[in-house]
Amino acid sequence: MSVVQIYTDGACRGNPGPGGWGVLMLSQGQERELCGGEPQTTNNRMELQAVIEALAALTRPCEVELHTDSQYVQKGIQEWIHAWRQNGWRTSARQPVKNADLWQRLWDESQRHQVQWRWVKGHAGNPGNERADQLARRGMEKCL
Repeated sequence: MSVVQIYTDGACRGNPGPGGWGVLMLSQGQERELCGGEPQTTNNRMELQAVIEALAALTRPCEVELHTDSQYVQKGIQEWIHAWRQNGWRTSARQPVKNADLWQRLWDESQRHQVQWRWVKGHAGNPGNERADQLARRGMEKCL
Protein backbone atom coordinates (compact mmCIF):
# COMPACT_ATOMS: atom_id res chain seq x y z
CA MET A 1 0.00 0.00 0.00
CA SER A 2 1.44 3.35 -0.98
CA VAL A 3 1.50 6.25 1.44
CA VAL A 4 -0.47 9.38 0.58
CA GLN A 5 1.48 12.54 1.41
CA ILE A 6 -0.85 15.38 2.42
CA TYR A 7 0.09 18.99 3.13
CA THR A 8 -2.57 21.25 4.67
CA ASP A 9 -2.78 24.90 5.61
CA GLY A 10 -5.29 27.50 6.72
CA ALA A 11 -5.28 31.26 6.30
CA CYS A 12 -7.36 34.11 7.63
CA ARG A 13 -7.42 37.85 6.94
CA GLY A 14 -8.25 39.18 10.36
CA ASN A 15 -9.00 36.66 13.06
CA PRO A 16 -11.96 36.38 12.72
CA GLY A 17 -12.37 37.40 9.12
CA PRO A 18 -12.44 35.87 5.64
CA GLY A 19 -10.51 32.62 5.63
CA GLY A 20 -9.35 29.83 3.40
CA TRP A 21 -7.98 26.32 3.56
CA GLY A 22 -5.70 24.47 1.17
CA VAL A 23 -4.66 20.88 0.59
CA LEU A 24 -1.94 19.30 -1.55
CA MET A 25 -2.18 15.52 -1.92
CA LEU A 26 0.64 13.44 -3.44
CA SER A 27 0.45 9.73 -4.23
CA GLN A 28 2.23 7.55 -6.77
CA GLY A 29 3.35 10.50 -8.89
CA GLN A 30 -0.12 12.05 -8.92
CA GLU A 31 -1.08 15.41 -7.40
CA ARG A 32 -4.42 16.74 -6.28
CA GLU A 33 -5.14 20.24 -5.01
CA LEU A 34 -8.16 21.29 -2.96
CA CYS A 35 -9.13 24.68 -1.56
CA GLY A 36 -12.10 26.53 -0.17
CA GLY A 37 -13.02 29.23 2.25
CA GLU A 38 -15.55 30.96 4.44
CA PRO A 39 -16.46 34.65 4.62
CA GLN A 40 -16.26 34.82 8.44
CA THR A 41 -14.05 32.38 10.33
CA THR A 42 -10.80 31.98 12.27
CA ASN A 43 -7.36 30.72 11.37
CA ASN A 44 -7.70 27.69 13.65
CA ARG A 45 -11.01 26.71 12.05
CA MET A 46 -9.42 26.89 8.59
CA GLU A 47 -6.43 24.78 9.74
CA LEU A 48 -8.86 22.13 10.98
CA GLN A 49 -11.08 22.36 7.90
CA ALA A 50 -8.10 21.73 5.62
CA VAL A 51 -7.27 18.47 7.38
CA ILE A 52 -10.92 17.35 7.44
CA GLU A 53 -11.33 18.06 3.71
CA ALA A 54 -8.11 16.21 2.91
CA LEU A 55 -9.03 13.06 4.81
CA ALA A 56 -12.63 13.15 3.55
CA ALA A 57 -11.38 13.32 -0.05
CA LEU A 58 -9.74 9.90 0.27
CA THR A 59 -12.20 7.40 -1.19
CA ARG A 60 -10.81 4.37 0.66
CA PRO A 61 -8.83 3.79 3.86
CA CYS A 62 -5.20 4.85 3.31
CA GLU A 63 -1.85 5.17 4.98
CA VAL A 64 -1.34 8.92 5.29
CA GLU A 65 1.54 11.17 6.22
CA LEU A 66 -0.20 14.43 7.03
CA HIS A 67 1.96 17.54 7.21
CA THR A 68 0.64 20.64 8.99
CA ASP A 69 2.29 23.81 10.18
CA SER A 70 -0.38 24.16 12.88
CA GLN A 71 0.71 23.05 16.33
CA TYR A 72 -2.94 23.53 17.34
CA VAL A 73 -3.97 20.76 14.93
CA GLN A 74 -0.98 18.51 15.57
CA LYS A 75 -1.10 18.70 19.38
CA GLY A 76 -4.89 18.68 19.42
CA ILE A 77 -5.24 15.44 17.48
CA GLN A 78 -2.29 13.66 19.09
CA GLU A 79 -2.47 14.87 22.69
CA TRP A 80 -5.56 16.81 23.74
CA ILE A 81 -8.43 15.12 21.90
CA HIS A 82 -8.40 11.97 24.03
CA ALA A 83 -9.13 13.90 27.24
CA TRP A 84 -11.67 16.12 25.46
CA ARG A 85 -13.60 13.07 24.29
CA GLN A 86 -13.51 11.51 27.77
CA ASN A 87 -14.65 14.78 29.34
CA GLY A 88 -17.62 15.28 27.03
CA TRP A 89 -15.82 17.84 24.84
CA ARG A 90 -14.77 19.95 27.80
CA THR A 91 -11.28 21.15 28.68
CA SER A 92 -9.51 20.31 31.92
CA ALA A 93 -10.91 23.63 33.20
CA ARG A 94 -14.41 22.24 32.40
CA GLN A 95 -14.94 24.82 29.64
CA PRO A 96 -16.37 23.81 26.25
CA VAL A 97 -13.67 22.88 23.74
CA LYS A 98 -13.32 25.57 21.07
CA ASN A 99 -14.15 24.31 17.59
CA ALA A 100 -15.57 21.06 19.03
CA ASP A 101 -17.72 20.58 15.90
CA LEU A 102 -14.59 20.45 13.72
CA TRP A 103 -12.58 18.38 16.21
CA GLN A 104 -15.37 15.78 16.22
CA ARG A 105 -15.41 15.67 12.42
CA LEU A 106 -11.62 15.43 12.32
CA TRP A 107 -11.68 12.54 14.80
CA ASP A 108 -14.25 10.68 12.71
CA GLU A 109 -12.34 11.21 9.44
CA SER A 110 -8.99 10.28 10.98
CA GLN A 111 -10.35 6.96 12.25
CA ARG A 112 -10.84 5.72 8.66
CA HIS A 113 -7.12 5.96 7.93
CA GLN A 114 -3.69 5.19 9.37
CA VAL A 115 -2.42 8.73 9.88
CA GLN A 116 1.08 9.79 10.84
CA TRP A 117 0.91 13.42 11.96
CA ARG A 118 3.91 15.57 11.00
CA TRP A 119 4.45 19.14 12.11
CA VAL A 120 6.43 21.32 9.68
CA LYS A 121 7.62 24.85 10.25
CA GLY A 122 5.46 27.25 8.25
CA HIS A 123 6.93 29.70 5.74
CA ALA A 124 10.29 27.96 5.94
CA GLY A 125 10.66 26.84 2.34
CA ASN A 126 9.04 23.40 2.57
CA PRO A 127 7.63 23.00 -0.98
CA GLY A 128 4.51 21.07 0.06
CA ASN A 129 3.71 23.49 2.86
CA GLU A 130 4.28 26.50 0.60
CA ARG A 131 1.86 25.08 -1.99
CA ALA A 132 -0.76 24.38 0.69
CA ASP A 133 -0.36 27.98 1.87
CA GLN A 134 -0.92 29.27 -1.68
CA LEU A 135 -4.05 27.12 -1.97
CA ALA A 136 -5.37 28.41 1.36
CA ARG A 137 -4.86 31.97 0.17
CA ARG A 138 -6.66 31.12 -3.08
CA GLY A 139 -9.58 29.75 -1.05
CA MET A 140 -9.64 32.92 1.06
CA GLU A 141 -9.61 35.19 -2.01
CA LYS A 142 -12.86 33.53 -3.16
CA CYS A 143 -14.51 34.88 0.01
CA LEU A 144 -13.32 38.50 -0.20
